[in-house]
Amino acid sequence: MTTPIDEVFARHDIAALYDLFNPWAPSDDFYFGRARADGGPVLDVGCGTGMLACAIAQTGLAVTGADPAAGMLAVARSRPGGDTVRWVHARAQELDLGQPFATIYMTGHAFQAIVDDDDAVAALAAMARHLEADGSVIFESRNPAREEWRDWTPAAPPDEASSPTFGRVLESYDTRYDHDSGIAELTHFYDFPDTGRRLTGSSRLRFRSRARLADLLAAAGLAAREWLGDWSGGSCEAASKEIIVVAGRLAP
Repeated sequence: MTTPIDEVFARHDIAALYDLFNPWAPSDDFYFGRARADGGPVLDVGCGTGMLACAIAQTGLAVTGADPAAGMLAVARSRPGGDTVRWVHARAQELDLGQPFATIYMTGHAFQAIVDDDDAVAALAAMARHLEADGSVIFESRNPAREEWRDWTPAAPPDEASSPTFGRVLESYDTRYDHDSGIAELTHFYDFPDTGRRLTGSSRLRFRSRARLADLLAAAGLAAREWLGDWSGGSCEAASKEIIVVAGRLAP
């Protein structure tokens, strides 16, 4: 099965709003620091609008950003510093870049958007193939024990942002969660109070336990070196909000 590209990433009109609601955060500090420490070249898988990839490239490291969503890549290519990154339009599981990388990361909970397990293993295996012998694959997934999907409802207060381009924008959600599969189906609403306009898009996320993530890593030829639970480097506990994986290739 090939996981479809979520509408909220593929459509340029919605992708253009992504950075308004996802500014630089502690997660970006974490990945930025890891990339600087591990060195380049760096591969940003599911690079989205390219904010982090461009920031790392500006330090002098060689950075490649790959994403299957045309809308996101259009934003990435047009942002300041976009010409310092090599952009590749491709799904993670289809990557064939012809070079190894010291650091490969997947941030923004992009791994959860790969809802099919076979596709997830294929994506991780592609990262393993592109990894230097001592390199690191790093990604995060929301801890299903926290049931974060319960907060993504019309009853929750909307997030609000504004910009000279769009004016005020309100972001809200409606969500259906299937406990058997661990898949949350989201409807995203973007309301523009100044004009009365509304955009609607959809996405899906898969919530996987730490044990399930370990199984997927092993099937892809990877093993976790670290399991972290927060962006300050705390250990991954049962109630941690995040499951942050730092992995390397399995010994032959």
